[in-house]
Amino acid sequence: MSVHSNTKRVTTQTLQEMKMKGEKIAMLTSYDYSMARIVDDAGVDVILVGDSASNVMAGHETTLPITLDQMIYHAASVVRAVNRALVVVDLPFGAYQGNSKEALTSSIRIMKESGAHAVKMEGGAEIRESIERILSAGIPVMGHLGLTPQSIYKFGTYTVRAKEEAEAERLLSDAAVLNDIGCFGIVLEKIPAKLAAKVTSGVDVPTIGIGAGADVDGQVLVVHDMIGLTREFSPRFLRRYLHLYEDIKAAVGQYVTDVRSADFPNEKEQY
Repeated sequence: MSVHSNTKRVTTQTLQEMKMKGEKIAMLTSYDYSMARIVDDAGVDVILVGDSASNVMAGHETTLPITLDQMIYHAASVVRAVNRALVVVDLPFGAYQGNSKEALTSSIRIMKESGAHAVKMEGGAEIRESIERILSAGIPVMGHLGLTPQSIYKFGTYTVRAKEEAEAERLLSDAAVLNDIGCFGIVLEKIPAKLAAKVTSGVDVPTIGIGAGADVDGQVLVVHDMIGLTREFSPRFLRRYLHLYEDIKAAVGQYVTDVRSADFPNEKEQY
């Protein structure tokens, strides 16, 4: 979509400047054209095409089943809607782990076929080689530490990460690695607020928290959770700004009633 003449696109540089000025970064997920258009229009800085699409769009229990092709489909739909926000796409499980060549190939496909602006990957030192390879191709990379949902079967639970000292130390060193090799930002998911604050002051790049307290450079939520399209998921960090599940259900129920009673369509609603 063409950029409006008066719209200044958000870039990785914009986010860096926001951190330096102490301006908070607002990030939300989107997976389709209609939602992305609203989210972008509302002034969100970064749109994440998350592998959470596996849960909220496809109904899977984890993020693991979603494929690279499916991520590209969602990303391309979002990119077509966006005029301002930076669009970041999750590299799905299996598209980068353990093979830096595959990581690069996956990233190039995302950039070429969707038109997105950056990719996001879960992990620290263990995926260093993959990140460096992607960065060397000129593709911006956002890191993701703390609770890494793609590793759910390793951890066995979605509880808060890095409460123990050893894991906290490792997270700090992973953050330093991501910072030093050139990631443009780091998502911190479900870690103690004090630790997130420590990471944030210790790295040069913006940190985006989800369940990581207020002392990070920005926040991210899954849009379906934030507007209450989902009902089952209510972690402590989630603030619901709307309760659309109930509103939409009521509207659909009214439609069904009106159709059955022949109230819809009325005289004015026909030709």
